[in-house]
Amino acid sequence: MSAREAILDLKARMAQSIIGQETVVERLLLTLLCNGNVLVEGLPGLAKTRAVKALAKNLETDFSRIQFTPDLLPSDITGSEMYLGEAAEQRFSFQPGPIFANIVLADEVNRAPAKVQAALLEAMEERTISVARQTHQLPPLFMVMATQNPIEQEGTYPLPEAQMDRFLMHVYISYPDDAAEKAVIRLVRGETAPSGKAASSDREPIPQSAIFQARDEIAAVRIAEPMEDYIVALVAATRRPAVFSEDLAKYIQVGVSPRGSLALDKVSRAHAWLDGRDQVTPDDIRAVINDCLRHRIVPSFEAQADGVTTDDIVAMVVKLVAVA
Repeated sequence: MSAREAILDLKARMAQSIIGQETVVERLLLTLLCNGNVLVEGLPGLAKTRAVKALAKNLETDFSRIQFTPDLLPSDITGSEMYLGEAAEQRFSFQPGPIFANIVLADEVNRAPAKVQAALLEAMEERTISVARQTHQLPPLFMVMATQNPIEQEGTYPLPEAQMDRFLMHVYISYPDDAAEKAVIRLVRGETAPSGKAASSDREPIPQSAIFQARDEIAAVRIAEPMEDYIVALVAATRRPAVFSEDLAKYIQVGVSPRGSLALDKVSRAHAWLDGRDQVTPDDIRAVINDCLRHRIVPSFEAQADGVTTDDIVAMVVKLVAVA
């Protein structure tokens, strides 16, 4: 089985237990293929946790879930030095925290204070943990899926814009349609029946080597210079909006950082590879631009007053910027 066939098999397995959320399934896979981290935002009960568990279940990985709460400490995530006693040959030993897993679910990340969020984001960026002057390497296959609840903002600590920039993608998840809702009811009913077991439970998980092989193949996907120019122009429109439109200029306070350009390049190549192509097209870039840029744009007060969202701003940018 080729790497692409293995990833498509993984996608199909996940789709069996995640009904009506095809975009979330694909974005999780794209994030993993690009060696990044993803922030998923949506109302409670929309299968955010179920999606990442389905990924971990069908992939040969260690999975860890961290429930973020206001009383959480950084050491609760990273781990800490434990005292072993005077008689021990080595008096202190490092006990790894839940961050030492292949796939980490950071549930309701905005419920923890800034110091805890910073510990998580440092691990995401550096792929290491430093405790008591010792640096500990995280696993080669590592991805954080953080979730954020857009309601119940009392007692929460919203992620600063500079820290949001650390996520490769920011995915919005919405309600499924009526047909998908009925399918969800039937799926859960079947799982709770005495004989209800997921078909994928008896199948061997996809090996980690398939992910690393896929990453090598994605690195070889070609992106022509006109596509590079298109990415640069899209990002430049958020930094110098007055050049493109007065309306755009009044809605953007801070534009996209270079991480946005890098994200568009990586994710559009992974999107092309997943579709079985070895070259990026404008459609690949447009397919992922919202998820790559929505959290990197700081809207102005006028945008908030007029009810203009970052998705609206990205749509304006795509409309204004032509392919070279």
